[in-house]
Amino acid sequence: PPTPHPTKRGRGERRLLYVTLHPQPAKPAMTSNSHLAARDLAVVWHPCTQMQDHEWLPMVPVVRGEGCWLIDADGKRYFDAVSSWWVNLFGHAHPGIAAAVAGQAQRLEHVLLAGFTHPPAIELAERLLAHAGAPFAKVFYADSGSAAIEVALKMSFHYWRNCGEPRRRRFVVIDGGYHGETLGALAMTQIPLYREVYGPLLLEPLVAPSPDAYAAGPGVDACEAALAAAAGLDELLAQHPGEICALLVEPLVQCASGMRMHHPVYLSRVREICDRHRVHLIADEIAVGFGRTGSFFAHQQSGVKPDFLCIGKGLTGGFLPLSAVLTNNTVYDAFYDDYASQKAFLHSHSYTGNALACAAALATLDVFDAEPVLERIAELGVALEIALAPLREHPHVAEVRRCGLIAAVELVRDRSTREPFPWQERRGLAVYQHALTEGALLRPLGNVVYCMPPYVATAGELEWLAGVARRGIEHATGVGC
Repeated sequence: PPTPHPTKRGRGERRLLYVTLHPQPAKPAMTSNSHLAARDLAVVWHPCTQMQDHEWLPMVPVVRGEGCWLIDADGKRYFDAVSSWWVNLFGHAHPGIAAAVAGQAQRLEHVLLAGFTHPPAIELAERLLAHAGAPFAKVFYADSGSAAIEVALKMSFHYWRNCGEPRRRRFVVIDGGYHGETLGALAMTQIPLYREVYGPLLLEPLVAPSPDAYAAGPGVDACEAALAAAAGLDELLAQHPGEICALLVEPLVQCASGMRMHHPVYLSRVREICDRHRVHLIADEIAVGFGRTGSFFAHQQSGVKPDFLCIGKGLTGGFLPLSAVLTNNTVYDAFYDDYASQKAFLHSHSYTGNALACAAALATLDVFDAEPVLERIAELGVALEIALAPLREHPHVAEVRRCGLIAAVELVRDRSTREPFPWQERRGLAVYQHALTEGALLRPLGNVVYCMPPYVATAGELEWLAGVARRGIEHATGVGC
């Protein structure tokens, strides 16, 4: 290519070039917890937070991470029991993933994925499809879990339109499900708080009964609860023939509604029901994929495949935002046509298939390929369950449940009736505050205390963590085991 001719620069342009090539040393900044917290509260609005709480609830400024541990500006260490909201798989500052991102940054940071491509996006799609298996055949990249759900919803709706069935405009969701916070994904969410606030902005999906074994009541077998919920879904679909695009489901664990868990037979039965009613099955594995439930993908425990698989969170090992939707050639072929047909899928993000994020994801898959990760998850899950077992007898604990390396403790006011504590009492927050004093990050979901640690935790650390949780529950309820 021709070499561009040098051009004269004005004084301002020369100065900008100099600063870029020769950055000036930064002024030393105070980095104590109190100083960073004050700076933060002056300018940052935090997610899922009533900011007034920070008038009395200290902010924790983290400056470094090592494995399962976070270190604040004053040097205190905190065990990251929630994987920084479920994204971290192999510990903070993992050297292999960090090196992959750094190396990619020196080659290519990003290029648009419309009309262009790059090796990390290609290789990542190939390897994801290999893990998912047939009939998955295509990968569509997005930026976040919510964006992946939006892609799947639009893709399903658009598929039926392209196939000459425009009456299919509705979606079915599971009671208690959570799928994200952009408007389309939020419309599929069935957590009352969200719908009470944003209801006027949202689509109205049909709601099928949850297969949650806890909600079925004491003494009800998990398999029976799953089959009963599937029967309810079958009845619902039968009432709306030709109207429904897809069913949206979180396989095995409904995370945000309190780590509600169900039997794998539910997804097996749901697959048969969706096929019979000609309805797509969308599996939202954004939180439960990549080993969290004990298998690489949660749906694999049911022995069936969804039509759309949404993944995110752990995809990059917790390093960078990236999500994807995997689907089959039947869906893909419905969009493949002459340009004039106007059947092309209409969705894009500026950072779709970002090269740095894809490099992080490839390095994350390298760890799965090189180490016995799933075996380790199985061992750690059992260790965590054993460590939490004493809480089964606590007078304010209705259930201790586990799926893979996700464990949850249900706090209630009355164990015999399962009457919950009033949400205004914020018992879970008291557990969180106590855990911080002992050096653990435990952020309950309401009155459900849960652990979803990185896979590099040790059995000893999980035993200690369970002890922190027990003492936090004793503090929050005023009663010991």
